[in-house]
Amino acid sequence: MTMKKIFTTALLLIAFISGASAQLLYKISGKDLQKPSYIIGTYHLANVGFVDSIHGVKDALTATEQVYGELDMTDMMSADNMKKMQNAMMLPEGQSLKTLLTADQMKRLNAYLKKAMSVDMSNPMVEQQMGRLSPVALTTQLTILMFMTKHMGEFDPSSTFDQYFQAQAKKNKETVGGLETLDFQIKTLFQGMPVKRQVELLMCLIDNETFMQSMTDKVVSAFYAQDLTALKAAMDEKIGGSCDSTPEEDNTMIYSRNTDWVAKIPAIMSAKPTFFAVGAGHLPGDKGVLHLLENAGYTVESVK
Repeated sequence: MTMKKIFTTALLLIAFISGASAQLLYKISGKDLQKPSYIIGTYHLANVGFVDSIHGVKDALTATEQVYGELDMTDMMSADNMKKMQNAMMLPEGQSLKTLLTADQMKRLNAYLKKAMSVDMSNPMVEQQMGRLSPVALTTQLTILMFMTKHMGEFDPSSTFDQYFQAQAKKNKETVGGLETLDFQIKTLFQGMPVKRQVELLMCLIDNETFMQSMTDKVVSAFYAQDLTALKAAMDEKIGGSCDSTPEEDNTMIYSRNTDWVAKIPAIMSAKPTFFAVGAGHLPGDKGVLHLLENAGYTVESVK
């Protein structure tokens, strides 16, 4: 998680398709496909009602016979998998943020929490709930808190933007699938980075609140406007130094996953016309899913 990847992890955020504007939904056709499939870029904390503002979504869902997300959300919400996710977000037994952070880092963290939540880890309840979170998990939680502070009531964890598409498929007794497993996402999001780097990026978030809030605001506004050019500009902003993502981190979080998905997608589409819903940060650019699908011989076009 870097200043850019903090958002990719917490929100798995959206980006830009070269030459595209005001468009999130794309049709995939050609090659050996008898019927087209579709792919939509999602923003995981977006209000579900925003689906009605995206042209062509309902028709695309009707025209397809199954829905695939990054994960099968029903599987993710099982009691066993919820426990697995919670365990992955915790520091090893015997460790806590108090033992991991320096006194100065802890002071800065508490000052941030006090401002954001009106309480800090001197409160026993807050320490119990947050004190054993890994730095990357706490960064994720604070990023979500940053969003929710400015967008009260928009995010409902029991009915998310991504879940909407899978719920529609289940309602129509259609297949729901995932391009990744929960174990893979846990390893990628919470276990793929040294603790020292996790701490560094947690402090990047805390020490650059104004920059981070500005980025959040710009990304959210651009998504709701379906203005991918503005969204790209927001995501391309850098603060400089070690707070920016490394090429290796970009590859782990986005590009290698894109390659893996595009290796799986053709067989899924060939079996049945499919509606794919994935974080839109995976769609753009030369290494993005859309370009990779075009390189594989498919026709990819925005739904007007």
